[in-house]
Amino acid sequence: MKIGNREFQTTGHTYIMGILNVTPDSFSDGGKWNDRDRALRHVEEMLEEGADVIDIGGESTRPGHTFVPEEEEIARVVPVIRAVKAAFDVPVSLDTYKSQVASAGIQAGADMINDVWGLKYEAGPEPGRDDDGTGRVKESAMARVIADSGLPCCLMHNRKNTDYRDFVRDVVSDLEETLALAARAGIPGEKIILDPGVGFAKSYEQNLEIIRRMDALGALGCPLLLGCSRKSLIGLTLDLPADQRLEGTLVTTVAAVMKGAMFVRVHDVKENVRAVRMAEAIWKPGLSASGPTPH
Repeated sequence: MKIGNREFQTTGHTYIMGILNVTPDSFSDGGKWNDRDRALRHVEEMLEEGADVIDIGGESTRPGHTFVPEEEEIARVVPVIRAVKAAFDVPVSLDTYKSQVASAGIQAGADMINDVWGLKYEAGPEPGRDDDGTGRVKESAMARVIADSGLPCCLMHNRKNTDYRDFVRDVVSDLEETLALAARAGIPGEKIILDPGVGFAKSYEQNLEIIRRMDALGALGCPLLLGCSRKSLIGLTLDLPADQRLEGTLVTTVAAVMKGAMFVRVHDVKENVRAVRMAEAIWKPGLSASGPTPH
């Protein structure tokens, strides 16, 4: 899969997506990287530590976050995308669920869209479902923007309720709806990464289960991204605040390697690069000879 000017394997190696939040209220690093110069220094640090992609977000998606209007989110992310692309040769992902923000970010140089609503935010109250009896899935404005750009995307599982009948099967079904929205808009399947959505519309137990059973999403035919870095799942398990969840995050990264995930999305790049390298040495011997050279 080509992201920016770099080719990535979809299987056989787990890459590192480094998080750059340009928000005042992110749950773990809100306000730290709002200043352009500080943001660039942090990107430089993440690249030195081995990040493969930088994921830039202008609105926190933590529980209880403050909604950010499109204009404000664009004002936050566009200058940072331009600055990062000008200063560094690295693929940039834009973390947004709003089509107008995605469009502005793509024009600014974003190489990938990371949508935590899986194309469904602007697709209606029950997006993707055949509510009108026509046998067609609904259209998604975000899907159209991505399709027109030709860029790859990461589409996350999310929903507005937690009324699951059969949890894992329902997650798969929800992601099938996302893929139907993508197909209708014309997004090629080979440009899609799926994210099981740890921390979104799931109980504590369900978050653990979806990590254990990531294999079930393999039937959808897309590579996977796992994003657990510093999340409440780890805090609840270890009874620790966000700034003390590194060890728990590293365990989830090792799980991602074992499950064959293409990416992990993390705050602490250096430590997670080392965890990936060690896990791959154990479970994927010979990788350095046949695949990407570990950092």
